[in-house]
Amino acid sequence: MALDQVDVDSQVKEMSFLEHLEELRWHIIRSLVVIIGVGIVLFLFHDWLFEVVIFGPTHADFLSYRVFCNWSNSLGLGDAMCIQPPDFRKQAIGFGESFIVSIKVSFIAGFIAAFPYVFYEFWRFISPGLYPNERSATRGIVFVCSALFLIGVLFGYFIIAPFAVNFLGGYDIPGVENSPTLSSFINYMLMFTAPAGLIFELPIVVFFLSKIGLVTPEAMRKYRRHAIIGTLLLAAVITPPDVVTQFLIGIPLFILYEISIFISARVNKAEEKKMNENPD
Repeated sequence: MALDQVDVDSQVKEMSFLEHLEELRWHIIRSLVVIIGVGIVLFLFHDWLFEVVIFGPTHADFLSYRVFCNWSNSLGLGDAMCIQPPDFRKQAIGFGESFIVSIKVSFIAGFIAAFPYVFYEFWRFISPGLYPNERSATRGIVFVCSALFLIGVLFGYFIIAPFAVNFLGGYDIPGVENSPTLSSFINYMLMFTAPAGLIFELPIVVFFLSKIGLVTPEAMRKYRRHAIIGTLLLAAVITPPDVVTQFLIGIPLFILYEISIFISARVNKAEEKKMNENPD
């Protein structure tokens, strides 16, 4: 059975405020147990987590660098797209910083890996309050939201992070050695990935806003030019001051906006059809 197909009685039993809080508490506890469990496993393999995953974009044999270089040669551009990450040394300057950062990274990665289950628990909590037709319209939402989030994170990791690391790590000031602290490197890697995962949820957000009438396809088309400017500004905020990296996040943002217009139009059409069939 799909994660989001939760059996709900035709007549939902009314619950008191305290009963709702109690149920919410157990959903949160179960989510935390899974996050902590995955985080502990990743902490036990922290050598692999850091060397292969976290520090991956700093290695010359990183998958993205090899793919870009192969594309460049296939397109007859020679080594124009072949990127070599700068060689810089990461340092932990605080007492116990390596240990604290290992715990932090393990549980953040644990949350990302456990996101499908966390969202499943969230959906189990709110879905009983929906009408049957609303539950039917949102069938598969756990899978869709989880997939969009993970695709966004992977996009940030394999596309944004390599260009950002190349730009920031290779930016030099005369007389200054570029030796970032471990904490700062981790914070930037988090900035390159987590926001991309949230941004890729835009179609789902537009879907719900269209369902309640706050967003219409006409309004989204009317303010398309404003959205393009907002997209570029958002890309500038969440990426380093590198034009290539900003366009790398700006292009999928614009595509997601266009997809959201299509989704809003479909929802709007379905709502109009429902109103015509049931004018009362």
